Amino acid sequence: MQISTQIMSSTISPVRGNNASGSARSVGESGVAPSFTHALASVSDLQSQAQNLQKEVQMQNPDVSMEEAMVAMQKAQIGFQATLHVRNRMVQAYSDIMNMQV
Repeated sequence: MQISTQIMSSTISPVRGNNASGSARSVGESGVAPSFTHALASVSDLQSQAQNLQKEVQMQNPDVSMEEAMVAMQKAQIGFQATLHVRNRMVQAYSDIMNMQV
């Protein structure tokens, strides 16, 4: 459970509006779009790393263990699922706002 908590916090932190150093974003980068773009880039990087490790395991590279590749694949999957849930919530919120009576 410790690993999944770390993964979720590292995946969700871009959505909260903090950069890697933990300081607040500048005024020019405020908003949902840059945060979501950064989260998608992070998930894409995790998926690329997992895919590369998987290839190395398949090629029987002695420097890469099967466990390392499996953990990387799980990190990528959890990150993707978290990002997908955030996107779905954003779409639902937009839909709810658009359907409000004025």
